[in-house]
Amino acid sequence: MIKNLLDEIFSRHHIDAVIHFASLKSVGESKLKPLEYYSNNVGGTLVLLECMKRYNINKMIFSSSATVYGSNSIPPHTEDRRIGETTNPYGTSKFIIEIILSDYCDSDNNKSVIALRYFNPIGAHKSGMIGENPNGIPNNLVPYISKVAQNQLPVLNIYGNDYPTKDGTGVRDYIHVCDLAKGHVKALEYMFLNDVNYEAFNLGTGQGYSVLEIVKMFEIVTKKSIPVAICNRREGDVAESWASADFGT
Repeated sequence: MIKNLLDEIFSRHHIDAVIHFASLKSVGESKLKPLEYYSNNVGGTLVLLECMKRYNINKMIFSSSATVYGSNSIPPHTEDRRIGETTNPYGTSKFIIEIILSDYCDSDNNKSVIALRYFNPIGAHKSGMIGENPNGIPNNLVPYISKVAQNQLPVLNIYGNDYPTKDGTGVRDYIHVCDLAKGHVKALEYMFLNDVNYEAFNLGTGQGYSVLEIVKMFEIVTKKSIPVAICNRREGDVAESWASADFGT
């Protein structure tokens, strides 16, 4: 099915490069449904690469993840850090895909791939027309806070307050989605202007904030109180993760 759809699209258009966003992306869900994550994320990438090969398309920007750094990597994470000690199937699927893409590029110097390791995208387009408004309980922090602020959910569940961090809650590097989008444009420009085979870059700010810090910032800006409840840690989460953003300076 996917192969047929891709063939239809690729046959209709002249394509110079592919930006590969498609994947399942919930850390918690991946612990419950590992086969779905490997089938969709890894299997889907292989189908896409075969299609690119048929149509002689050699350039790809891949949406990877900071989860490839794993639990034993101490932040700030640099791109030359060893990857693969992942804590959940989502992160493992991204790691496997990076290995596949690296091997793919090693096999042919005409191939060109840039893996962008996302940290924690947040926010919406300034128009308010594009953003996160998931059904049910959100997996990501900011839409979760927003739903509580709008009384769509009664309380914000915080998964763990006993991490070895500044206030016991998880620390993450939050990057605005519009900055994330600009990162893809810059990666494409870099790819077309330089002799790129396989490279990986972080997409983050270089600064980590705790869950409680984000909640406090939201309360200050919106002047709304956010009720919270402390729950058990979510399986597969790491204590803290933020980028080294040196390549972006």
